Amino acid sequence: MTKFEIPGNVAVSDSGFLFMPTTGETFTMNEMGIFIFKMLQQKYTRNEIFEKALDEFDIDKTTFEKDFEDFIAQLKNYSLIKIS
Repeated sequence: MTKFEIPGNVAVSDSGFLFMPTTGETFTMNEMGIFIFKMLQQKYTRNEIFEKALDEFDIDKTTFEKDFEDFIAQLKNYSLIKIS
């Protein structure tokens, strides 16, 4: 099973503003990004995130899967997530 780890020092606001205090970098996320990121912080599994997102948002599974993988790749690119 894939495990996602968000650094503990990363802060995210309800409006989608994400701040990484170690580097001073800031990012903004849309509603879906906020939803996914907060679930990752709470250590939800990929399947749990998919299930809740498909219930919460008007999106089909194929589209969400692509968007999720793209978002995870972006987080990884900016060192905002570790995957094991």
